[in-house]
Formats: sequence, C-alpha cells, structure tokens
Amino acid sequence: MDWMYEGLDRVMKNRFRLPPKSLRFVASKVAIDGLIFGPLDLFVFFSYMGFSTGKTAAQVKEDVKRDFIPAFVLEGAIWPAVQMANFRFVPVRYQLLYVNIFCLLDSAFLSWVEQQKDAPWKQWFTSFFTLEEQESQS
Repeated sequence: MDWMYEGLDRVMKNRFRLPPKSLRFVASKVAIDGLIFGPLDLFVFFSYMGFSTGKTAAQVKEDVKRDFIPAFVLEGAIWPAVQMANFRFVPVRYQLLYVNIFCLLDSAFLSWVEQQKDAPWKQWFTSFFTLEEQESQS
C-alpha cells in the first residue's frame, strides 16, 4: 500500500502539476481514494468475510448487496476527513501508518455492519434503491 500513496503523490505532482499540500492536491487525492479505493475495499472486505465463514458465492453476493450501500454511505461521512488530514499534514512516508490506525477502527466498524444482517437502519438505505427500481418498472 505504501507504493499507492507514493504513486498517487507523484501523479498529483508530476502529471497534474498540483503544488503539494494545496487544496486541489489534497482534494484530488481524497476524491481518488474515496471513489476508486473505497468501493474496492468494501467489496473485498465483505466478500472475504462471507467466503471465510463458508458461505456460497450466491450468499456472499446477497450479503454484499445488503451491506455495501449502507457501509459506503457511512464511510463516506468519515474517510474524507481522515484522508484530508492524512494527505495535508502527514508526510508521505508515514501516511500508510496513519491510515492503518484508522483501518483497524474501520475493520471493527465493517464487522459490526456485517453482523447487523437485515437491521432496520440498513433497510432504510436500500429502500431508496427499491423505490427507484419500482418507479422505473412502472
């Protein structure tokens, strides 16, 4: 993962010519992290959790469908602030250590989300997509 932060830093500096620690530099890194790596991380986490407990591919797919959106929305409220501080104030060589501290907390949170099964608060998130599907079929 260290290569990811260093590579992202080089791309922002060299390709996009953004001054390090500037608002555009930090915001671009946060956006890339949240839009590319965030969903990938959630998909891998929930898939691994399902397969490691002996679930079938169909069961894992249903679990990912149930858990992905609520986790993505809730994490979307937390991770940008964590990463803004990371990319703005933490030297690149320590960014992985900083983010891993929060990853430990995030893993505990995602485990809790996964254990909530069909909790009413999760159904609230997915109800928006159910309404859209019903309206498009009408």
